Amino acid sequence: MPYSWSSPQNASEQTLELWPHQSLPPRGMAAFVLATFTLITIPLFGLLGTALLWALLPFLLIAVGGIWFALHRSHQDRSTLETLTIGSDQTVLHRTNPRAKDQHWDSNTYWVTVELHQKDGPVPNYVTLKGNGREVEIGAFLSEEERQQLFAELTSAFSSARAAR
Repeated sequence: MPYSWSSPQNASEQTLELWPHQSLPPRGMAAFVLATFTLITIPLFGLLGTALLWALLPFLLIAVGGIWFALHRSHQDRSTLETLTIGSDQTVLHRTNPRAKDQHWDSNTYWVTVELHQKDGPVPNYVTLKGNGREVEIGAFLSEEERQQLFAELTSAFSSARAAR
């Protein structure tokens, strides 16, 4: 699961961190780009010493550069981090975005409601938190099953936080 719960020294507070799946680490990305470059250059060995090699080489290098750029951009997009802190009095959601401003939401824990939109959201099993006059999404990058499990865990966490008051 690409999220984890932690409880700091203050037992009345819980913290949840969510992040997108990290299916290709930086080392795997480097290996993939190197393997692609190697496989693309194999057909060029028959063209060594000809002018056609110099005509094709820039296009092949642009293709490898495009693959590297796309993988690098995908890696940056996966640096999104959502941190939800549930205290006995206050709930705070902080989202760190890779290429945009950070987003912040807070509300009184007692009034926060967790909702699961099975078909009405932009993705199936869309989980939102409602409170302080706003409704915010949480874990939209998770899979359907993970969002269902997250909904159950959030419901339980808010119930125990309200009981601790």
